[in-house]
Amino acid sequence: MPTSENDSPPVYREIAEALRHAITSGQFADGDRLPGENDLMQQYGVARATARHALSVLINEGIVVSVRGSGIFVRAFRPLRRHGPRRLARELWETGRAVWEADANDREFETDSITVREIDAPEYVARALDLPDEARVVRRRRRHHLDGRPMQLATSYLPAELVAGTAIGEPDTGPGGIYARLGELGHPPAHFTEEIRVRMPTPGETEELRLSAGTPVLDVLRTALTTEHRPVELNEMTLDGSAYVLQYDFDA
Repeated sequence: MPTSENDSPPVYREIAEALRHAITSGQFADGDRLPGENDLMQQYGVARATARHALSVLINEGIVVSVRGSGIFVRAFRPLRRHGPRRLARELWETGRAVWEADANDREFETDSITVREIDAPEYVARALDLPDEARVVRRRRRHHLDGRPMQLATSYLPAELVAGTAIGEPDTGPGGIYARLGELGHPPAHFTEEIRVRMPTPGETEELRLSAGTPVLDVLRTALTTEHRPVELNEMTLDGSAYVLQYDFDA
């Protein structure tokens, strides 16, 4: 981090930190308008570029959002706490509840842009699902919203020889979703692995997830396996990095 001659943070960072503290302490609530460039210039005795830079820091962190012609506002959204083990518990989907119910609680959840096709398995998918050459897979693409905000893009791949002609090949898979249907087919998931990476979004992802400038995404790659460790689903997820808190509980 660049510093001034006395090793103190640059002024714009000090201003950003003061605003961040005001937000986290409750001085500014969700949806409140922050002081604008002119206000910060007067309050801190700084140039417009410094005030603008301070506000840009918070915008890039996803803490606030710029509304053209209106100002900078505290993002009126509670991040979703994504609890890794709990959301994939068998007792959830076996009883007909969606995986999302473990996270969303009573918040409004919606899925749209659902497309389902049977395709030739891409090489990396065939490798992950331990499929032979020229195998076919059922590909399910969808977008998830919470409280009316796009949160996640997800694409699942499942072996066609296992799920073709079942509800998994339909837009609506029914209560409990994919995992409940796999259970009915005699192949319930018993083990999951997830890999998580952070990167900047593509232009298409920025548009689909309506991301603010500078907002990163989380790539989550999950494989579902049976008790015999047969892979039955590969799920590629792209998450709005400003909208999630990832939680994992485990014993020492």
